[in-house]
Formats: sequence, C-alpha cells, structure tokens
Amino acid sequence: MSMKRRKNGKVIGALITALLGFVLGMVPGIRFSSYLCFGLTALLLMWSALDVWSEKSGIGKLCKRVFLVGCAAIFLLLACFEMMILRYGEEDRTALPVDAIIVLGAGVNGEEPSLTLQTRIDAAAEYIALHPEVPVVLSGGQGSGENISEAECMRRELWTNSEAWNRRYLLEDSSTSTAENFAFSKEILLQNGIDPETAVIGVVTNDFHLYRARLIAERQGLEIIGAGAELPWWWLTANYYVREAFALVKTLIFD
Repeated sequence: MSMKRRKNGKVIGALITALLGFVLGMVPGIRFSSYLCFGLTALLLMWSALDVWSEKSGIGKLCKRVFLVGCAAIFLLLACFEMMILRYGEEDRTALPVDAIIVLGAGVNGEEPSLTLQTRIDAAAEYIALHPEVPVVLSGGQGSGENISEAECMRRELWTNSEAWNRRYLLEDSSTSTAENFAFSKEILLQNGIDPETAVIGVVTNDFHLYRARLIAERQGLEIIGAGAELPWWWLTANYYVREAFALVKTLIFD
C-alpha cells in the first residue's frame, strides 16, 4: 500500500471515529465512549501528520517511531489492566462470611437513584439478606444535582418494616470519592464496635468497580470481599469496563 493510501486511510478512519463519537455522545450513560472516539480521532490525525513529516525529515521518522511505540505500550498496559478488572469483576464471593458490609454510593438524580446506584441497591438488598447479623454502612455524600446524599437515598430504598433490621443501617454521608468512602466508613465501624483492621468487610459496588475498590481499600488497611452489581445493558457494561482501565491508571498514580 502506498504512503498516500495509508495517509488517506488514516484520515478516513479519523472521520469515522469522529462521527461515531458524535453519535455515542447522544446516547445516555456512555459519554466516556464518545470521548474515547474523539481521542482515537486525534491519534489518527497525529499519525497521519507524522507520516508526512517522516517523509521529509530524519527527526520526523524518529518521532513517528516513538509515537507508535508509545501508543503500543499504552494499549498493552490498558489491556492488562482490563483483564485484571474483568477477571476480578466476574468472580462470585457473595457466600463468603463477613463481619460488616459497606455499600458504595453512586449518582442521585434529585432524590431518585441513578441507574448505576439502583443496581448497587438491588445487589445490596440481596447481599444484606445473605448476611443478616452484620452492620451495614451506606456510604456516599451529596454532590451536584443531588437533593439528598447517596447514603440517604440508599437508606430510603433499603428501608423495611422491621425496626431491628433497619437499625443495621449506618449512614456515612460525607464522602465524595471511593477513598473517602472507605476512610469515613472505617471511623463509623470503629464507633460501632467493629475493628476495620481485623474485620473482613463485604463491599457492594458495580462489578467493573470491584478491582479498583479493592486496591483502594487495601491501601487503607482493609480486607474486603467484593459483591458486584451488574448493569442491565451490554453497551453500558462495555463503556464502564473500558473507562475503568483508565480510572485504574489514575488511582495508581494519584490515589
């Protein structure tokens, strides 16, 4: 294939990924996939520009090689992360004994749970029923567009007619990140007679989030067992699993 054809192929590929990015941007819940398409568009255009430069300059050839090697290295790294995230998210540990449970919050629309939060609430209801004797920390603060905290939203959805059952719910309504979820929940567990340094804690979150949640928890000295909630549609699941590989990079560097 000639250089001109390869260049045209990259430009056409960039146009396709840009168009796909605009289309995906109109689908609720998968904005990250849209951003990813625009990122691929930029990479294809950069590759095309480096092709032109490499024809005219030795430095251009070197830059093109560095660019391609860098892209390949990043792809392999993200692929490895994705495999770990998928493997851990698919394991079923719900029957293992725990000393306490933490349910991690997600977005609230006004006073109603978002789709992601609703899946966590549904999974939490089943998981809590399997472990009826342990305290349950509902963890999540109040963010932009939320009229109540994520913890309060979960409490309302999980509330029953049993006063004894409802006493198990302990609200942590100040956190704004997964790291804060665990840090603040540890304090609540201590106040209620559970030593988080020695206890085994069941954590309810979405399956794609389990691996990163475990990593963050271990950094805070917690031993956790994950209970994963599944999203209802495959395109949402794919979007969040891919996004989680990038989020894992952020956690490894900054959290």
